[in-house]
Amino acid sequence: MSGLSKESVSWVEIDEGSEGQRIDNFLFRHLKGVPKSHVYRILRGEVRVNKKRIDQTYRLQLGDLLRIPPIRVAEKPESEYVPATEFPVLYEDEAILAINKPAGTAVHGGSGVSFGIIEQLRSSRPQAKFLELVHRLDRETSGVLLVAKKRSALTGMHEIMREGSSDKRYFALVLGQWKNVKQHVKLPLHKFDTPQGEKRVMVREDGQASHTIFTLLKNWPEFSLLEAQLKTGRTHQIRVHLSHLGFPIAGDDKYGDFSRNKELAKRGLKRMFLHAHSISFNHPLTDEPLSIVAPLPSELQGFLNKLDAAAA
Repeated sequence: MSGLSKESVSWVEIDEGSEGQRIDNFLFRHLKGVPKSHVYRILRGEVRVNKKRIDQTYRLQLGDLLRIPPIRVAEKPESEYVPATEFPVLYEDEAILAINKPAGTAVHGGSGVSFGIIEQLRSSRPQAKFLELVHRLDRETSGVLLVAKKRSALTGMHEIMREGSSDKRYFALVLGQWKNVKQHVKLPLHKFDTPQGEKRVMVREDGQASHTIFTLLKNWPEFSLLEAQLKTGRTHQIRVHLSHLGFPIAGDDKYGDFSRNKELAKRGLKRMFLHAHSISFNHPLTDEPLSIVAPLPSELQGFLNKLDAAAA
């Protein structure tokens, strides 16, 4: 038999980790492996909250008693094993966890990746009732990644980011001589899929409004080190803005200069030089100002040191 049957009715009391969540989203997570169509079917008929029927838009309240009928769920295949991994912690309290994400690790599973940082964190912290990504970083980008430990912190952080009340800054090393000390770049971005099914982004008039502020930190003969401040948070925003302007990020395998990337790998830069350096915001629950910084990884700092030595 490929499945196992939960023969008995299960009862779940809602704690603060699930408070405020829509019931359909709660059930998707609680009943992993059950098709969404089946979840909606039992929601229409057999699920009860405090002995009453509810619809899929109902938001769970603290202390709600949830009745879930017997359900057949697929057994997890062996390949779904997720290693318990902790990452360098930059900041942690009861609501928020900030980690220093390494380059080359996806933030979550999907699109050819069986698991990412969030799944590994959940595996290493089985006692945590709630762990959700606040935002995302590209797989090849390193730096500050925020995880919410409470639903109230997640919704609060999403509001802060929607309103533009957070200050996110990145370090990027680009090919070429950047001239302006400070430059506002407002180029609309359009997302599309390649024939191979890869997600890509391009500058296009009918795209989403996107705004990055670039500050020149240092020049070398072939390179410029920039600080990028995100005013909007579109997919691949910094990478596409820079590539479109003719200053691709060193080591960018999607929007970069591929022949130069090969040469850079021989010189010691084997990854994209994009690092989420800092994020500042007022704490979603206490409103205290918070600034979190991730130091430049040693492989990136080492490459800058080589550039300095060559220019000396």
